[in-house]
Amino acid sequence: MPKTFDHWTVLPHGPLQQIDDGILTVAGDIRMPLGNFPRRMTAVRLSGGRCAIFSAIALPDEELAQVEALGRPDVMIVPNPAHRLDAHSWKEMYPGIRVITPPGARAAVSEVVPVDATSDELYDPEVHFRVVPGTDDAESALTVHRRSGVTIICNDIIGHVRHPHGVGAHVMARLFGYGVTRPSVPRTARRHIKEPAALAAQLHEWARIPELKRVIVSHGDPITNPAETLDRLAAELESTVH
Repeated sequence: MPKTFDHWTVLPHGPLQQIDDGILTVAGDIRMPLGNFPRRMTAVRLSGGRCAIFSAIALPDEELAQVEALGRPDVMIVPNPAHRLDAHSWKEMYPGIRVITPPGARAAVSEVVPVDATSDELYDPEVHFRVVPGTDDAESALTVHRRSGVTIICNDIIGHVRHPHGVGAHVMARLFGYGVTRPSVPRTARRHIKEPAALAAQLHEWARIPELKRVIVSHGDPITNPAETLDRLAAELESTVH
């Protein structure tokens, strides 16, 4: 796991993109042992002039202003024990921001930043935090309802690194199963998957959401055929249950 940043550190990243009403996302690079690897932050507008940050990444002032235009950064979601790299610097930048992380990540995240909650305390009827079943309480996700449909924002349970940059990223994406040809459950995530059947049931449940438009993952491209993908991944998990 890379060392966490003590101060605001902007690394190479792509443009901040609006993917739906009140949902901004940005993909950046993080230095790993074999080279750079893609990671993604998503910002979601909340009620009451607030916004939530999922898997935080430091941004330059002009893009940070776009995030702030969604609303005051009120909640930072550290979605699992590994995605805490920029948590301290975001807390330093926004001292009043509340930190939410799943129960299984609380100890690791608390080493970097105080944790305020391990359950849904977003206080927004259209945006919901949940701990992902079957992951030893170590993975979390958001469900975001908008007029155009529903977006699922999840973390390491699904990878979709279709466009790795550089030899190192290509090697890591293939070596660890991060979905180069199509979305997959990465090998690195399987250490948290203690109950594959429970996770499979959650994926099937998400796939049944009638208005589901997309799944945003923390490593790779958004998934725009979500129901088909979620059902396939669930079936693959079910095939491992004996």
